[in-house]
Amino acid sequence: MKKLLYISLSLLLTLSLQAQVDRSVQPKPGSAPKVNLGKPKSFELPNGLKVIVVENHKLPRVSFTLTIDNKPSLEGELKGVDNIASSMMGNGTSKISKEEFNKRTEYYGSGIYFSVHNVNGSALSRYFPEILELTAQGMLDPLFNQEELDSERAKLLDDMKANEKNIKTIASRVRRVLLYGKNHPSGEYITPESVANIKLSDVKDYYSKYCVPENAYLIIVGDVKFKDVKKLVEKNFSSWKKAQAPVSTYTEPVNIQQTQIDFIDVPTAVQSEIAICNITNLKMTDPDYFAVLMANQILGGGGDGYLFQNLRETHGWTYGSYSRISGSKYTSNFAATAAVRNAVTDSAIVEMMSEIKRIGTTEATQEALDLAKAVYIGSFVMNAEKPQTIASFALREKTQSLPADYYENYIKSINAVTLEQVKEAANKYMLHNASRIIIAGKATEVLPSLEKLGIPINYYDNYGNKVDKPILKNVDVKKVLEDYMIAVGGRKAMLEVKSIVTTATGEVQGNALTMIQKVTNDGKYYQEMQVAGQTMMKVVYNNGKGYIEAMGQKNDIPESEIKALKYNASTFSELILINEDIKYVGEEDNAYILALNNDHKYFYDKTTGLKIAEEVTKEMNDQLHTQRVNIGDYRLVNHVQIPHLLSMDIMGMKVEFRIADVKINEGVTDADFE
Repeated sequence: MKKLLYISLSLLLTLSLQAQVDRSVQPKPGSAPKVNLGKPKSFELPNGLKVIVVENHKLPRVSFTLTIDNKPSLEGELKGVDNIASSMMGNGTSKISKEEFNKRTEYYGSGIYFSVHNVNGSALSRYFPEILELTAQGMLDPLFNQEELDSERAKLLDDMKANEKNIKTIASRVRRVLLYGKNHPSGEYITPESVANIKLSDVKDYYSKYCVPENAYLIIVGDVKFKDVKKLVEKNFSSWKKAQAPVSTYTEPVNIQQTQIDFIDVPTAVQSEIAICNITNLKMTDPDYFAVLMANQILGGGGDGYLFQNLRETHGWTYGSYSRISGSKYTSNFAATAAVRNAVTDSAIVEMMSEIKRIGTTEATQEALDLAKAVYIGSFVMNAEKPQTIASFALREKTQSLPADYYENYIKSINAVTLEQVKEAANKYMLHNASRIIIAGKATEVLPSLEKLGIPINYYDNYGNKVDKPILKNVDVKKVLEDYMIAVGGRKAMLEVKSIVTTATGEVQGNALTMIQKVTNDGKYYQEMQVAGQTMMKVVYNNGKGYIEAMGQKNDIPESEIKALKYNASTFSELILINEDIKYVGEEDNAYILALNNDHKYFYDKTTGLKIAEEVTKEMNDQLHTQRVNIGDYRLVNHVQIPHLLSMDIMGMKVEFRIADVKINEGVTDADFE
């Protein structure tokens, strides 16, 4: 009876509430959530170092960041000295060797990360005094020697070489050059020549000039007491000599007067990197700052943005298209970006420009604005009371001259933004009629359609130097393949090769690798990879079907891989390719590039005719990944030239295989392909 009575009362209450609520009227939003922002404590040393402390005793840990807020400076002919000086820091001091320094930090279970402009780390609170002392020693008395310089220089040059033809690297570098100019700190770029110019004295001089306390802020967050921190900082950082960093003089960039396309030809590109951008001088204290944030969120802040919904959801041209803009003390920029297939580059630009114009000329919906506000307010509420956030707020208040109540009024400022303000802010900072449309892509496939857009086009090399329009030449694909056949011994000699077995050796992270490959001229392929003598993977293909065996599991080869294996399952791929729809797609250095379906590329040396590389592009985790194999050291075996050197990147590691043994027309049985 009690249960029945309870149900009846609940039903009556529900019906009563429904009668009182008019569901045709949208509910009024509730009051903005209140956030309790903790106030950090601070002090300043006589040398100019400002210290901000946020006490939080929930966990016995302390984190710290030392930031030097110098104005961006020019490095000129020594561009890269900042990188090298920063990478050399944290490798000991004049009194502590590199090994001893690392041993001490590891003993205390800490990690300290150094650069000329920034140091950060963390530690258990019981070890914080020791870690702060090590940090001060590493920051104020770094060990700079020739051995470390040579090592860091080599690493930097290797990294530059590895990314020399990376389209994202090229696009990013040229974008900075065109927006800011080469004589601006944001437009300078590192070259092998500038790195070679750097001497040990340059590193020491750069460090002494720019690693100074005048604009330095030390933020300490965690299980500490303010009075103890003050004593520790005074003890460890008072010896830091008071000084000001030099200020470079340079011309600030300005925007162009009308929209133009700036094109960089990257012949090996499988897609185009697009950036539509312009210079901005948005400050966090500007009256329209919060309206700009809302405009950017609506345009390209995430999956609900105009750009993403148009280019990905409606057209399926890209994995994502976004925009960004931020408030800064210094000149910055707005950019809307996307990476799209070559065939739709022109269409993507039209749609991106349309969305940028839309946000600046047509009011967004109230729903879109409410969603943008919810994103920012939700993130603010979730993070505002965290000690690290409180500290970052305090740092920003200092470095960007924000009012003391800036973050207390943050939610109120966002909620006050109107649709009209969003439109006006977008029109002011996102210049749909005076944008640089910077494209890095393959000229042979992209330029003809770009020219039809009627937008002026300028052409640049990989370093932002203006060049003439690329010549879209036609190359006889069959002749390239025939020249290869002649180079390896001629078609007749190739046809006499019924099978090839190669055994190659290599090494990765100290482990010996052995790769055994068997191919036939009638569509069979076998590959076995051994690590330290143990078989780790095996691939078997036989005329359209096959399997992969690894880690004790055996799976059918995916259909997407079957097509590619058709060309691997041949003594010489070119005997098949010459009858396929393979196309000339460009040149790289002294090589012709031929492509099959744009996802498999073959590189042939113009002088020798020999194949020097292959690239395969695959989709993984919603991104395109390219695997390149460089081929060389051809040697004559049974009247045909066989490459004896293969090099590639495997999960970011360079691996070189040398062919130790080649067998032609022997060592293969049908059982190998079962």
